[in-house]
Amino acid sequence: MEKKWWKECVVYQIYPRSFKDSNHDGIGDILGIIEKIDYLVWLGVKAVWLNPVYDSPNDDMGYDIRNYEKIMAEFGSMADFDKLQCELHKNGIKLIMDLVVNHSSDEHHWFVESKKSLDNPYRDYYIWRKGFKNKEPNNWSSFFTPSAWKYDELTDEWFLHLFSEKQPDLNWENPTLRNEIYQMINRWFDKGVDGFRMDVINLIAKKPGLPNGTKNSSDKYVFSDEHFAMQPKLTDYLTEMRKNCFENRDCMCVGETPFVTTQNANSIVDSNSLLDMIFHFELMDIDGLNGKWNVIPFDILKFKKMMISWQKALPWNSLFWSNHDQPRTVSRFGDDSSEFNRTQSAKMLGVCLHLLKGTSFIYQGEEIGMTNVAFSSKSEIRDIESIQFLKNAENGNFVDYAWNGILKKGRDNARTPMQWDDSNQAGFSDVTPWIIVNPNYKMINVASQMKDEFSVLHFYKKLITLKTSSNALVYGDFETIDIDNPDFFIYSRQDEFEVYYVICNMTKIERVLLIKEDILSNEIVLANYDNKSKTFLPFETRVYKMIKR
Repeated sequence: MEKKWWKECVVYQIYPRSFKDSNHDGIGDILGIIEKIDYLVWLGVKAVWLNPVYDSPNDDMGYDIRNYEKIMAEFGSMADFDKLQCELHKNGIKLIMDLVVNHSSDEHHWFVESKKSLDNPYRDYYIWRKGFKNKEPNNWSSFFTPSAWKYDELTDEWFLHLFSEKQPDLNWENPTLRNEIYQMINRWFDKGVDGFRMDVINLIAKKPGLPNGTKNSSDKYVFSDEHFAMQPKLTDYLTEMRKNCFENRDCMCVGETPFVTTQNANSIVDSNSLLDMIFHFELMDIDGLNGKWNVIPFDILKFKKMMISWQKALPWNSLFWSNHDQPRTVSRFGDDSSEFNRTQSAKMLGVCLHLLKGTSFIYQGEEIGMTNVAFSSKSEIRDIESIQFLKNAENGNFVDYAWNGILKKGRDNARTPMQWDDSNQAGFSDVTPWIIVNPNYKMINVASQMKDEFSVLHFYKKLITLKTSSNALVYGDFETIDIDNPDFFIYSRQDEFEVYYVICNMTKIERVLLIKEDILSNEIVLANYDNKSKTFLPFETRVYKMIKR
């Protein structure tokens, strides 16, 4: 397998707004990130993925970009960004930018011009259509609103927005627009960034003619991903972007790709490396029934078979438990009902996922086992998706159902401030922050875990060191063991010199493991209990190492 730096490092995702406030305004910023570089170095990560820091009106927390080449004022200046990039590189840490090119903000100058007239030079930068009998051009719904279309009185046409009304979709059929995007990407590369995470990149191609959706066709608006996700022209656009931007650069490009499957993923992650990796959503959808908000229990066997299928489907995977759009890992897939269970399940989950084959992405706070937040009122919610869901719930009289979904799956769970210490506002800021701090920060924080060698934080440091220092755990083969065991996830990673056996009891109950004695007789190189018996304690994980003779 071809060796690449992005295969050999662990990536740490930073949500700048909630990482560290340096200027006392309650909002995290770039200088705050710089303050914590020593922490990242200590942890052992070798790349940082920044959520969007571009100029934005923040309708969707930076995913509505107003200017691709200006830094959001709340986060600092371009000089601050340049300093951050310099300091990261000085410490051997790569910088991955988050880029949104499926849509822009409606305040971007392209769209401001596009709205002015039917014959404006920027009109075709976006997807405009005439309505049908004073109604939308088709029946598509968006991720955030009932209709994916918004009417513009001035030109008597509608524009498409798959997300909020302030996020109009860009028209990738326009070669002039595509060229502008490629030039912008190259200017960031020329500044020295090391790669991009491409937001919903597999939605940029829409089905010609924009036909009506047919799912639940009796509904007024229909979610029509069959017409806007993984369309045939997508590979053309990605091939062109690769040729114009990524070829002959030592960089990394990972695409966020909702609706992708093990059957079609190789069409965008192939031998030509259109995308180096993808973020698929199958794991993120595992505890939802017919949608995100209808929460069902986590199924261990389903999880194992899913992860195995992706290990087989792609030559290289992205490995992540959570991100800025998902609830906290230990609350969702582990057990945060007690301090003991939280600590042990957080450690087990870290081993379970991050020693699989692929690049590990750790979301800020995962390494200390941060949990979901018990939000108590609508006034505490900041996420546009949750706000719209509550609005719909109030109109439809299903508020209790909505609150249950938001408390378990709402995006704000991941966006509360990083818990640095037990001082006021968790050491994130010395003023009231933009979103509440999780009340459990007195117990769960970096400073206290730094002092405790048995903490989740110290365990993650050992885990990162183990993975990145072993060729077998980076490039080695993956093989499952006892796949039908309902309680354990067991697999091996091996190269020509050594074998690692990873064993995880994914339940909160003691379980006896019936397995070959020769595995359990090997050296334990990482574990969350001091235990060598066949009886695995609640959420116990062990990693065994065997040297090939």
